[in-house]
Amino acid sequence: MTPENLAAELHSHATDRRTIRLGGNFSKDRLGGAPCPAGVTISTREMRRLLQYDPRDLTVSVEAGMPWSELESILSGHRQMLPLDPGWPASTVGGVVAANLSGPRRRLYGTARDMIIGMTFATLEGKLVQSGGMVVKNVAGLDMAKLMIGSFGTLAAICVVNFKVFPMPVETRTFEMRFATAQQAFTERDRILQSVLQPAAIDIVNWPDGFRMLIAAGGSPAVLDRYARELPGALVVDESAWDEIRNFGSRFEGTIVTMSMKLTEMAAAMESLKVPAIARAGNGVIYAHYAQNPPQPQWNGDFATMERVKQMFDPERLLNRGRLYGRI
Repeated sequence: MTPENLAAELHSHATDRRTIRLGGNFSKDRLGGAPCPAGVTISTREMRRLLQYDPRDLTVSVEAGMPWSELESILSGHRQMLPLDPGWPASTVGGVVAANLSGPRRRLYGTARDMIIGMTFATLEGKLVQSGGMVVKNVAGLDMAKLMIGSFGTLAAICVVNFKVFPMPVETRTFEMRFATAQQAFTERDRILQSVLQPAAIDIVNWPDGFRMLIAAGGSPAVLDRYARELPGALVVDESAWDEIRNFGSRFEGTIVTMSMKLTEMAAAMESLKVPAIARAGNGVIYAHYAQNPPQPQWNGDFATMERVKQMFDPERLLNRGRLYGRI
C-alpha cells in the first residue's frame, strides 16, 4: 500500500458511507475507549518504508506502518534516539503518534508534539495533506500535523511522519529510592526538581508495595557521579528497571486512565489510588490501571472545539467510531 492507495481507499469507502476501523497493528484498542464495530478495517502496517534519514541532520522520515521497534533500531545504529518510550511492543509509528504515547523521558525531551517536524496524512476526501517538512525550524503555514497527534485515527490516516531525533547520552544510570508514603516520595521529588539535577525521567510507582521512585540520568561519568552525591540513600539499579514502567500499559488487562494535574496535587492523588499507578512526577501526569469499572473522563470546554474539528474532517462520523471514549 502507498499513501496514494490509502487516500483513494478512504475516499471510496467514504463515498459509500461505510464506517471504517483505521489503525496499524490495533495494539492499543484499550486506550481512548473501545472502537465500535465497523463496515471495513484498514491497516497501514504495509506502509513501513524508511523514506529519508541523514544522521548528520538529526532528522528522519518514515511511513506510518513501520514498527516503532524497527525505527528505534535504525536510529540506535547511529547512536541516536526518539525518546518517546511508547511501551507497546507491537506499536507502529502511526499508532504511537495517533495515541500520543510517551514514556518516562517525557520530562526532559517532551512528547510527540515536540519531536514531529512534518507529516503527510490522507483524508476521507481522498486528498494527501502535507504539513511541515524535514527542517527542524519550520514555521511556515498552519501546522495541521498537530491535530493528528492524539486523535486516535478519528480525523484522517497518518501516512508519513518526519521527526527530529536526539543523540544518545554518553552514559546512563538509573537510581531507585523507596518510601513508605506518597508524601515522602513527592517531597523528595520537589527537592530534586529544585536542585541542579536535570534527570531525563523521574517516575513514582505504587507497586508492589509502598512507593518507589526511579530516576534516569544521562551524561558524562562526572555528571553521573554528581547524581550519586546529590541522591543520598539511592541505589543504582539495572536499566531494565524501566522495562516494567514502559510496558505498564500493555502488561495489565483492563483500562489505563490518564489524569493530568498540577505537580502540587500529585501526592494526594497517588495516595488515594487503590490500583496500580505511575506518576510522571516531573510532568503532572498519572497513569492508573483499572481492571474493571474505570472512572469516566471529565471533559472540559475544549470538547466543543474537538467536535468542530471532527465535523470538518469527518462529518458523517465514519472514522474509528467509539474512540476518544465514545464521544467522537
